[in-house]
Amino acid sequence: MIAALVLLPTTAALGACGSASGEQGTPITQAPTPSPPASNVDPSNFVRRVDNPYFPLRPGTTYRHRGIKEGKRAVDVFAVTHRTKDVLGVPTTVVDDRAYLDGRLEEISRDWYAQDRQGNVWYFGETIKEFDPQGHSIKAKGAWQAGVGGARPGIVMPGEPKVGDTFRPEYDRGNAEDVYRILDLSARVTVPYGSFRNVLVMSEQSRLEPGVLGLKFHARGFGQIKESVPQGPQETLGLASITQGR
Repeated sequence: MIAALVLLPTTAALGACGSASGEQGTPITQAPTPSPPASNVDPSNFVRRVDNPYFPLRPGTTYRHRGIKEGKRAVDVFAVTHRTKDVLGVPTTVVDDRAYLDGRLEEISRDWYAQDRQGNVWYFGETIKEFDPQGHSIKAKGAWQAGVGGARPGIVMPGEPKVGDTFRPEYDRGNAEDVYRILDLSARVTVPYGSFRNVLVMSEQSRLEPGVLGLKFHARGFGQIKESVPQGPQETLGLASITQGR
């Protein structure tokens, strides 16, 4: 593939997105750039490292976020493993992501990412395990794998992000249909770990969850430092610590 995915900026007016926090306003709905069919993925167009400055995945690094979800204490532990998983011939980096609510393990997801030669970070799928308050495994929704049942991979972070870029990080009809839109590249954000400038802010919406709006905040050299849900089930998580391992 000469270009992994073309991202089309828009000149439509954005909802207000203040640079002081990046949390104001609602993005205008726009059709996203479609995800390519799995058959169009060229493994030779991918590299082994994921070093996009807004989405770096260094194996052995663990990011710990903390905050509130629906009035309860929430912690998310995002661990970049040394493991890889072959998806559509692409060796993806496996991330172990664990969500805790009031100290109880609520969910384990294992996500698969890879970067192409243009610097775009792709999402190839995930497995999900959920647990009830007693710690018993329960049926989970949202798991998918590119190339299985018509599911398509998508870009989770562009190599050269621009305000207005609208794209799908995943597509599995009726199961995973998130759409991202970049709202700002110059936000100022403070989280438990510290204060950041020139933060990328993007919205997250899905046809499957009408009325819900999520926001993701990414700082260069760190990746995601915050996420929030200003419309829908209330949730806010901010980066609290980074641990470097082997």
